[in-house]
Amino acid sequence: MTYDPFQPSRWHLAHGRGLELGPRGVLMAIINVTPDSFSDGGRFADPDAAVRAALRALEAGAEILDIGGESTRPDAKPVSADEEQARILPVIAAIARQSQVVISVDTYRAETARLAVDAGAHIVNDVYGLQREPAIATVAAETGAGLCIMHTGRDREKLSDVIEDQFHFLERSLQIAADAGVAREGIVLDPGFGFAKDTNENLELMARFRALHEFRRPLLVGTSRKRFVGAVTGREAGGRDVGTAATTALLRTAGAAIFRVHDVAINRDALAVADAMLAAKNS
Repeated sequence: MTYDPFQPSRWHLAHGRGLELGPRGVLMAIINVTPDSFSDGGRFADPDAAVRAALRALEAGAEILDIGGESTRPDAKPVSADEEQARILPVIAAIARQSQVVISVDTYRAETARLAVDAGAHIVNDVYGLQREPAIATVAAETGAGLCIMHTGRDREKLSDVIEDQFHFLERSLQIAADAGVAREGIVLDPGFGFAKDTNENLELMARFRALHEFRRPLLVGTSRKRFVGAVTGREAGGRDVGTAATTALLRTAGAAIFRVHDVAINRDALAVADAMLAAKNS
């Protein structure tokens, strides 16, 4: 049977939660509790500021809040596990007390992931695709957390074809997840726009995005304010939200399910137009 990314499927999450994906796009708001993230570093480094930003994103239309304590921009300074946890755990716990929103933790560390789920997170979002700390898959399996597995080209030799490299990397990640006992219903894949990919590679990945439906899993995309959007539009990071919204609409029509963004409101409108067009097409 051909996989249809617009048909409803339930993403199984921690704490007995779930999220329907497929018929409409879902927004994941980026909440960086960091001093050095490429676009908004320092804005939400204070826990109270981060919580306020998270609640504003929820009001603007986000259904998932993605909380991160270490910048993933190129050449970012690594932080210790203790520092990462000190930044994000109070924020996750505070959001969980004040809202029923779905919370994601952006980490590649198994220890941080487990503590974050204990604090109230429902999803583990690993930008190293389980291949830096494979034990993070065990955390997802044991806690029932939803697992977002991202493709990256960092710290390895990539294949020349962007889609072949997606399958080369993500099939290994999926095997790690399977070996740890993670249910496929708990997995979402992310092709990793901007992670060791130049402008042409990112644009080709967008153009050939539908090939990734061969994985038969919902797809999350994170193009927000990325360098390739700036290369196309000529704008610096803070001025790339309109370009980001264009990628959101295009990738939604190609079957992406979840959109990780900085500016929730503009991408909400882009998704509304894309979803309305898809509904008209299928009526």
